Amino acid sequence: MLDLSKKWVFITGAARGIGKQMALAFAKQGANLILHSRSLEHTKALEEEIKAKGVEVISVAAELGNDKERKKLLAEIDSKNLRIEVVCNNAGLQTPYRENYWEVHEQDYLTSFQVNTIAPILISCHFLPKMLLAGFGRVICTTSGISGEPEQMAYAAGKAALDKFVKDTSPKLKASNVTLNLLDPGWLRTDLGGPNAPNAVESVIPGAIAAAFANNSVNGKWISAQDYVGLSLEAAVRKLER
Repeated sequence: MLDLSKKWVFITGAARGIGKQMALAFAKQGANLILHSRSLEHTKALEEEIKAKGVEVISVAAELGNDKERKKLLAEIDSKNLRIEVVCNNAGLQTPYRENYWEVHEQDYLTSFQVNTIAPILISCHFLPKMLLAGFGRVICTTSGISGEPEQMAYAAGKAALDKFVKDTSPKLKASNVTLNLLDPGWLRTDLGGPNAPNAVESVIPGAIAAAFANNSVNGKWISAQDYVGLSLEAAVRKLER
């Protein structure tokens, strides 16, 4: 298992849910964190909790669906002259459930693709060249196993397009020590997943972060976090590498 202590990890949507669980898990392994949310106030408490673990942490804010804000965010991170070794494209949003699935609105698609597809793709493409130049990097993009629900097609289509990006881009990284993988967290009791979801948000660990600690054979994979419930991080990485 790779040692990421003192390495910098950038997590989008870190204030709550899956992103928060990932941040706490990386901090437990000694990694430094850049926490993104839509407002600095949203990550304030988490930042203090992570600092107490003896690692460095920086909070940044932007609305990722806004092109100007996203570019400004990336420029801010670049200005810190830090080597970002892990990027977790976790931020996402759910579009309204349209009972009449043939009436999914155009705006639903536009909103979903801006946040669930375009933002993670462009963030990945911002950091991948830097990782390739440095000879190491891990990018994890949160996807969804949603299927058979045209009532949520705007959300599902946005995630499917992100899957296509990872599937087609990851082979280009084969000869490098940079990897690009998909994380399916499962249906979780979060603000996005709702209160009736079968899985606690804590169940996303260790599966959600295992690819960051795995060797470069783990590339272009669909990783279902629920397949790793109950394992230690070390065991999850071993299973993933097999």
